[in-house]
Amino acid sequence: MNARRPQRRNLLAGMARWLALSVAVAILAGTASAFFLFALDRATAARGAHPWLIWFLPLAGFAIGWLYLHFAGRAEAGNNLLIDEINDPKQIIPLRMAPLVLGGTVLAHLFGASVGREGTAVQMGGALADQITQRLKLSREERRIVLMAGIAAGFASVFGTPLAGAVFAIEVLVIGRLRYEAIVPCLIAAVVANAVAVIWGVQHTHYAIGVIPSLSAWGMGAMVVAGAIFGLVGRAFAASTHALASAMGRRIAYAPLRPFIGGVVIALAVWLIGTERYIGLGIPVILESLRQPVSWYDACAKFAFTVASLGTGFKGGEVTPLFYIGATLGNALAPVLHMPFALLAGIGLVAVFAGAANTPLASTLMAIELFGVEIGVYAVLACGASYLFSSHAGIYRAQRVGRAKPGHRHSSQDKPD
Repeated sequence: MNARRPQRRNLLAGMARWLALSVAVAILAGTASAFFLFALDRATAARGAHPWLIWFLPLAGFAIGWLYLHFAGRAEAGNNLLIDEINDPKQIIPLRMAPLVLGGTVLAHLFGASVGREGTAVQMGGALADQITQRLKLSREERRIVLMAGIAAGFASVFGTPLAGAVFAIEVLVIGRLRYEAIVPCLIAAVVANAVAVIWGVQHTHYAIGVIPSLSAWGMGAMVVAGAIFGLVGRAFAASTHALASAMGRRIAYAPLRPFIGGVVIALAVWLIGTERYIGLGIPVILESLRQPVSWYDACAKFAFTVASLGTGFKGGEVTPLFYIGATLGNALAPVLHMPFALLAGIGLVAVFAGAANTPLASTLMAIELFGVEIGVYAVLACGASYLFSSHAGIYRAQRVGRAKPGHRHSSQDKPD
């Protein structure tokens, strides 16, 4: 018994230390996310009040490209740099990543690019968390966990989904494997960061899909079929974005010209179709798809606008546009599969993301946090099928393959764990 007391004291001291580190990361990330979300709301409101701002999107793109060319350095890699540093720690994440991605994303939204917001929050959380590891001179393994806590805090505070944020941070790194050693720090950071954002006054979007039907053989089968479609769409989105980015890199040597050209194309497209329905976050359309039927081509148009934005170099993220694509696609598939459109729109919202990011567990938890526990079985089936039908190459190129998916070979382009 006497021999066990020092062990218990060491365990308690270690837990207290990780609690302090996780809370510190959460306060920084939650505060940064709150500031970002307030700025994003202002930018979105200004763009809505002044539609002519879209014509300045090419100049905004050039400015973002110029800033990243001259000041970003390693921070240019964004989320992929964070994933690489966790999988193989080498150098501290540059602090300049945070203000660069914050400014770049707000500019992109102000002038009308179709980008998300999770990438910004995750990069800010990771960059700020790594400053703590540098000052405290933490070990290689401790640094990995703190970086994961930063990702969890950023993701959770921007969406208001702490469980999904915590699991996302440990699931996104390696396909087919989870880093359980980080789950408690990530969960603490996610919960506290979300609370910090709420204390600052952040009001997360409330999604509702009404009554969820009882489980049936038809309903479960429909979820698997829909999940497979969602997975293929997520796969196509990731492949299209990477292909456009690679093509632009090969053909246009001067980086600032890439988002400039993308801005010209997007501005002209908005002018030609006469609507801003497919730019920005698109949250009003997501909410609409949960309330009433929407056009089948909404998903296709958002897909094209987002690929054009991210593939040419605008900053932000992929997740909220994937929510839009999934929700509108699910809405359109509902009559075909004889399912309630609100339910399938809600499932599509998370399942396309599950396939594109290779994160079925985090996506399932997000569905439960957003829509209620009753959707759990439907979400598991759809997100699982989406994950299986998407390839290893998702939206994050730095992801490694720990265990190949059934039916998918481990290609030479996949990084081994």
